[in-house]
Amino acid sequence: MIVELGHFALILAFIVAIVQAVVPMIGAHKRWPGWMAMAEPAANAQFMLTAFAFGALTYAFVSSDFSVALVVQNSHSLKPMIYKISGVWGNHEGSMLLWVLILTLFGAMAAWFGGNLPPTLRARVLAVQSAIAVAFFAFTIFTSNPFLRMSVPPFDGQDLNPLLQDPGLAFHPPFLYLGYVGLSMAFSFAVAALIEGRVDAAWGRWVRPWTLVAWVNLTIGIGLGSWWAYYELGWGGFWFWDPVENASFMPWLIAAALLHSSIVVEKRESLKSWTILLAIIAFGFSLIGTFIVRSGVITSVHAFANDPERGVFILMILGFFMGGALMLFAARAGAMEAKGVFSLVSRESALVFNNIILTVSCFVVFVGTIWPLVAEMLFDRKLSVGPPFFDMAFTPFMVVLGVILPLGAMMPWKRAEIARSFRPLVPALVLSLAIGALAFAMQTGRSALGPIGMFLGTWLVFGAMVDVWSRTGRGALAGRFGRLTRLPRADWGKAIAHAGFGITVLGVSGLTAWQQEDIRVVQFNQPFEIAGFTLTLTDVQRVEGPNFASTMGTVDLAKDGRAIATLNPEKRFYPVAQMPTTEAAIDIGFWRDVYVVIGDPQNNGGWAVRTYYKPLANWIWGGSILMALGGMFSLSDRRFRVAAGAAKRTPAGGVPAE
Repeated sequence: MIVELGHFALILAFIVAIVQAVVPMIGAHKRWPGWMAMAEPAANAQFMLTAFAFGALTYAFVSSDFSVALVVQNSHSLKPMIYKISGVWGNHEGSMLLWVLILTLFGAMAAWFGGNLPPTLRARVLAVQSAIAVAFFAFTIFTSNPFLRMSVPPFDGQDLNPLLQDPGLAFHPPFLYLGYVGLSMAFSFAVAALIEGRVDAAWGRWVRPWTLVAWVNLTIGIGLGSWWAYYELGWGGFWFWDPVENASFMPWLIAAALLHSSIVVEKRESLKSWTILLAIIAFGFSLIGTFIVRSGVITSVHAFANDPERGVFILMILGFFMGGALMLFAARAGAMEAKGVFSLVSRESALVFNNIILTVSCFVVFVGTIWPLVAEMLFDRKLSVGPPFFDMAFTPFMVVLGVILPLGAMMPWKRAEIARSFRPLVPALVLSLAIGALAFAMQTGRSALGPIGMFLGTWLVFGAMVDVWSRTGRGALAGRFGRLTRLPRADWGKAIAHAGFGITVLGVSGLTAWQQEDIRVVQFNQPFEIAGFTLTLTDVQRVEGPNFASTMGTVDLAKDGRAIATLNPEKRFYPVAQMPTTEAAIDIGFWRDVYVVIGDPQNNGGWAVRTYYKPLANWIWGGSILMALGGMFSLSDRRFRVAAGAAKRTPAGGVPAE
């Protein structure tokens, strides 16, 4: 009964979404307050109905209701509770229900926190957001219904994909969806502004928090996915340039560009058309990612579905919203007159350069991701575009971005002098060069990636510190330290995020340049060494898990005769899914990881063991955490909470389109 009520609530939410997409838009055009006011209760009702539907599906998974086809296909009675819950979104149909739940949540939040918006703009934003919801409700109900029943329920289920039975993957999709779907709010604001014919500083301040929420969640989601790939797949890497990995990375790059360009709109009322275009493109890349994951055109361990019918439906959604928004942009963008003028050397110019680098690098990733598909469709050639292409094509853009970022952050608005802006950064530059030179001197016969990465990461971290310190003015040290605590949170957030980017650069460079790998057949109690560490395989035993059988090794790790840790690498086998997985054992340290994977038994009685020494590995995810924290700090700035109260009092301050 609960499942049927959930299905009914989903259909009812679809009907409410249609009403919300039409009535407030007409009301805004006609200036009818009653019709515009319908948007808020409709948004709330839409969210509550979708939440009830999602709760009903979750109940079916938690209670192991095997009369529901989706539960049969993705759950099992012996599965731990956390994976019963994550099984709700560990499949195509359930993940689409999570998608529309988050979509309606953002629409409801726009209704809750949009009190400072002009009534017509607010109504149009909520109507556009609901139009997106209509499309995805239709997609879910007509092609991906999660509530289908089994005519003859089985005694037990087929279990969730074992690769997804992991804490990292339990939380990775929800954060990614919060990022993907969060960009729909920036899209809705952009389309509503084009219809309204008004983009001003207040609009830039309104759109920034929504973009920041999306970017922070994308950062967390990508970081969790990278960490999962590192320790779960057993190959020792953190990023493979898989098409579905790229599908989340591309909107992250565009969202970063949008964040920076919206600052120029807010501060200087420039780059209006460009910022609108970025908001449209950012959501477009989210839809492209959805198509890649769910259409089956590209095979990936991350892919949810391979149904061409669903792929065509998503392409129709993409074509309608992107085509319509770009046509509207072409008709209206010319009226978005830029008010602020700035010189070639200024913070505005630095942010423009930042945007160019981010968007071009995103285009490079897009071409590399989609080119094999294009080549096969148009030229009947099977091509593989792998990490070597992406590393060579993408890395130079990030190097240039890292070089200019600290200097651009120090420049004043409107007009700057390079020498004056650069002067406070000289100590950071000297220190960065010294660390890069030290790395070059310590390594022998290796690539330049390590020293360059050490320089660049240090430059970013200390450049961010100098930027914060420079905002305390001049005077006694005690007074400047006191002023540090009173700086706006947005300033702290920017510095923390930039420093986090630098730490990630340090981690990627150190791991890529200096990691060591050892593959051998290991006999019991015969030690072997890697990077000064001594490892000894002492035992291999059979262990039974709740829904798997494990071959677990015991490896003692020591250095200079001192025991450090006991590691337990595993090979698991899930009998219901008939699928093996690898569970790496990692001794995590601040400066390095020692990473051990156990393989198959050998004829001579030994075991295949693969060992990695990975310097600075955890700096990659530590930097990701700092970037996300920086975004949260900025989001907590009171200037975002009050949004655009002044604009509400003077709504006519925008730029008319006609």
